[in-house]
Amino acid sequence: MAVLQMRRVNICGMKKCRKAVLERLQALGVMELSMEVQDDSLERMDTVSSRNHFEKSTQQLEQALEVLQQYVPEKKSLLSSFEGRMLVEDQEYRKLAEQAAGVVSTARQILNLDKQVAESRAEITKLENQKEALIPWMNLDVPLGMNGTKKTALILGAMPSAMDQGQIYELLAQKAPQAEGLDVNVFYTDRTQTCLAVICLRDDQEAVEEALRSQGFARPSLGISGVPAREMENLEQAVREKQERIAQLAKSIEDYAGVRKDLQLTADYYRDRAEKYQLLGKLPQTKNAFFISGYVPAKAADKLVKELEEKYGVAAESLELSSEEEAPVLLQNNGFAESGEGILASFGLPAKGEIDPTSIMTVFYVFLFGLMLSDAAYGLIVSLACGILLKKYPRMSASMRKSIKLFFWCGLSTLFWGVMFGGYFGDTVDVISQTFFGTSITIPAVWFVPLNEPMRLLVYAMLFGVIHMYTGMAIKGYICLRDKRYVDFVCDVVLWLLLLTGLILMLLPSSIFASVSQMHIVFPEAVNLLAKGMAVVGAVGILLMSGRRKKNNWGLRLALGAYDLYGLTSWLSDVLSYSRLLALGLATGVIASVFNQMGSMFGGGIVGAIIFIVVFVVGHVFNIGINLLGAYVHTCRLQYVEFFGKFYEGGGREFNPFKSNAKYMEIKEETK
Repeated sequence: MAVLQMRRVNICGMKKCRKAVLERLQALGVMELSMEVQDDSLERMDTVSSRNHFEKSTQQLEQALEVLQQYVPEKKSLLSSFEGRMLVEDQEYRKLAEQAAGVVSTARQILNLDKQVAESRAEITKLENQKEALIPWMNLDVPLGMNGTKKTALILGAMPSAMDQGQIYELLAQKAPQAEGLDVNVFYTDRTQTCLAVICLRDDQEAVEEALRSQGFARPSLGISGVPAREMENLEQAVREKQERIAQLAKSIEDYAGVRKDLQLTADYYRDRAEKYQLLGKLPQTKNAFFISGYVPAKAADKLVKELEEKYGVAAESLELSSEEEAPVLLQNNGFAESGEGILASFGLPAKGEIDPTSIMTVFYVFLFGLMLSDAAYGLIVSLACGILLKKYPRMSASMRKSIKLFFWCGLSTLFWGVMFGGYFGDTVDVISQTFFGTSITIPAVWFVPLNEPMRLLVYAMLFGVIHMYTGMAIKGYICLRDKRYVDFVCDVVLWLLLLTGLILMLLPSSIFASVSQMHIVFPEAVNLLAKGMAVVGAVGILLMSGRRKKNNWGLRLALGAYDLYGLTSWLSDVLSYSRLLALGLATGVIASVFNQMGSMFGGGIVGAIIFIVVFVVGHVFNIGINLLGAYVHTCRLQYVEFFGKFYEGGGREFNPFKSNAKYMEIKEETK
C-alpha cells in the first residue's frame, strides 16, 4: 500500500558517451526521461534520418512476418497469449545486432516474393475478365479481327438488347434499303445483348453499320483478333501458368519459415533503436557534453547514480522533488494487493497527496466479488484455472498476471461464500440424488441458504456496504490528520459519522427494520438516547460547519450546510446500491437451479443421464460466464462510486520509464 517516492536524477557527461548511457538506461528501465532543459546555448542532434531508417526497417520486418503468417501460419495453442515473450540470451541478442542488416534484406526478399504473387493474381483476374467477355463469342468460327474480303465486308459486334434475326433484317431494310445480298447471323443472345455477324457488299458497309448503330450496335473491344475458341484456350493456358507461378512463389515464401524468429527479434532490435534515436534527438547537448534529467524511484536513484558515474564517467546527482513538482506514479504492493492495481488504474492512479488505496480496495473487492458469485463449485473452477495458468505460464505479461491473480483470489472468495451458503453448482447435489438415485441428499449450508432467506442476505449486504463506506470515511479522516487538517477531520468526517451512526442506531430497533429483517432488536434507553444525541449533534454540526469558509456570511453558510446535509440522501442511495450483492448472489443460484431442473426433466436412465450432462455442461458454462462478468462489473462499480467517492479522486500520471518496448523478446541478461 504505497506510492513509491520519486527523485529527480540529473546526468551530465561527455558527448561520446551519450549513446552508451541511453542504452544502459533503456536496459535498466528505471528512469522516466524529461527533456526540460531550456538554454539557448544547448542544441539538439538531428536524428530524423536514422530514426526513419530504423522505423522503416521495423515496418518491413513486421510486413514480412505478416506475409509468413499468411503462407505459413505459426501454430499456437489457445493459451498462447499467456506465454509471454520469448527469452533471449544476451549473447544471442548481441549476435543478432551484427546480423540485423542481413535479416532486413531477407525481409525484403519475402516482400518481393509476395509482391510477385500479388501481381500474378492481378494478371489472373485480368485474364478471367477476358475469358468472361469472350464467352458470348465462342460460337463464332472466324477470327474476331477479320473484316471481310475485297468485295464483301464482315461486320462483327453486339446490340445492347435481345433481338432475333428477323428484327435485325427488318431494321436493315428500314435504315439501309439500298443494301442488297445481306447475310445476318445471330450467334449469341441474352437479356442484355445480342452478338451478331453481318456480311454485306463492301460498298454497302458504311450504310449497314450506320443502320445498326442507330440501335446501339458496337464493335467488340476485347483486344483479341483470333478465333474465340482458340483465344479461350490461350487464356486458360495463361491462367494455368500464372497459377503455377503463384504456387512456386508460395513455396519460396514457405521456405523462409525458419527465419521467423530472426525477423521477430530483429524487429524488436530496430524498434528499440528507433526509440533510442528519438530520445537522442531530444537530448540537450553542447559540442562536447550532453544532459539528461528524469524521474527515478527513490530506492533505485542512488544505485543508478553510482553505476553511471563508475561505468561511464558522467556526473550525476539525485535530488528531492520540489513541492510544486508532480511526479509520475509507481505503485508497490505485496503479492495479494498488487492483483488489484489494474482495477485502481482503470479508475485513476493516486494524485499528488493521495494515498494508495490498493490494499484495502483489493480486500473489499475480493470479499464482495465472492459474495456476488457465491457458488463453491464455480469458485473452485475459477481458482484452479487461474492457479494453473499462473503456474504454467510464469512469464506472462505483468498486467495479465495481476488480472489472473485477482481472479484467483476472487475464486477462493467465491468458494468460501459458496460453502457458507451451500451452493455447489446451485442445487446439483439435490437434483442428481433425487433424479437418479431416488433419494434426496443435501449438503447443508454452513451459514444459511440465500434462496430460502433472501431478506436476511439483504440485511447483511447492507451491513457490508456500511462497513465498506465507513472504511472510506476512515481513510479520509486519516488523510486529514496526516495533513494536519484537524478542522476538516472533525467537520467532514467525525460529524458525518456521528450523524450516520446515530441514524443507524435509531433504525435498528424500529418496526420498519424488524419487518424487513425479521429480527427484533431492543436497545437500552440509554443507547436510544445516545443515538438521538449523536444524530442531532452530527446534523447541527454539519449545518453550521459545512460552509465554514464563508465566515462573514452566515446566511450563505447555513444554506451551504443545509445543502450538504441534504447529501444524506446520497448515503441512503449508496447503501441501497449494495442490494446488488443480494441480486447477483440470488441470480447465480436461481439460474443454476433452472438449468439443473431442465436437465432432470427427462428423468433417470441412460438417456436422461446423457441429456442431463449436456444441459448441465452448457448451462453452467453459460451461468459461470455471465455471472463472472456481472460480478466483475458490479464489484468495480461499488469500488468506484460508493468507496472511492468518500475519499479518492485519482488523476495521477503513470510512471513511464525509458525501456525496451520489445514485442517478441525478453533479454535474459542485461546488456552491458
